[in-house]
Amino acid sequence: MPDRVFKPALGKDDLPSASMQDFLKTLESADVYLPVSTEVSPVPPESRVVVYNDPRSAGADRFRLALMRLTSIQASRKLKSLLITSPLPEDGKSTVALNLATGLSEEGKRPVLLLEADVHRPVLVKKLGLKPWPGLTERYKRGSDPKLAIRRIDPLGFYLLPAGQPMEDGSSLLRSNFTSQLIKGLSSGSFSWVLIDSPPTTPIADILVLRAQADATLLVARAGQTPREAIEESTRNLGRDHILGIILNGVEGINRAYSKYYRYEKSQARVEQTNPNVIEGLELNKDGR
Repeated sequence: MPDRVFKPALGKDDLPSASMQDFLKTLESADVYLPVSTEVSPVPPESRVVVYNDPRSAGADRFRLALMRLTSIQASRKLKSLLITSPLPEDGKSTVALNLATGLSEEGKRPVLLLEADVHRPVLVKKLGLKPWPGLTERYKRGSDPKLAIRRIDPLGFYLLPAGQPMEDGSSLLRSNFTSQLIKGLSSGSFSWVLIDSPPTTPIADILVLRAQADATLLVARAGQTPREAIEESTRNLGRDHILGIILNGVEGINRAYSKYYRYEKSQARVEQTNPNVIEGLELNKDGR
């Protein structure tokens, strides 16, 4: 796919020319292409993008398993937009989202968009070691086309629409027609996947709005940290039929087996550093439901 995404929905000076209602309709416009800027990420180790930085690690292998299953499910039923969330902060959902976006893009061969909808605590631009640019929150405040904030991220190969600066009243943005029409427009376009890095499942009202716009959900939990009760509550609130599976993050010890298999000579400190990236399981419902 060329370095192009969507036709600008607006006219001169990037401002709506008519009413807000007319502007929202433009977010569903056909995906006529235009050039987008490319941001080059150093992919620092703290980004935890193990499918790129450490492809022979246990975490990368678990992500490949997840990618295989997601691709298989997409082939068997209509699945394009995927909500990635967690019961609690610090469960690792943004790290999971970065790795899935990188893997699904296949080094830029497939057009994958990562939409950062966690407008309360955005982290993706910082994780990737990039200089910030106006994102979703700034476009919302200005009433301008959020698609113009999309950048291609090299060398990882996916497209990113960042949240921008945190909003004190981020819930008003997430529950607005601005966001719902954006996701609807992106999902109907040429991207093969639209991954939505959302806030945790509390406050639940934010998640339910985003859930309504997504085809399915992946729930991320951290081994030894996320209480079972929190996982069960999130599952009830999101609906079991909407959850493709649960990714268990941060399982300890598994990298040692991989290090031995590949004859890696990793220090104990390195093993401990990569543990939070381990994806131990992706249990999918029957037929991907």
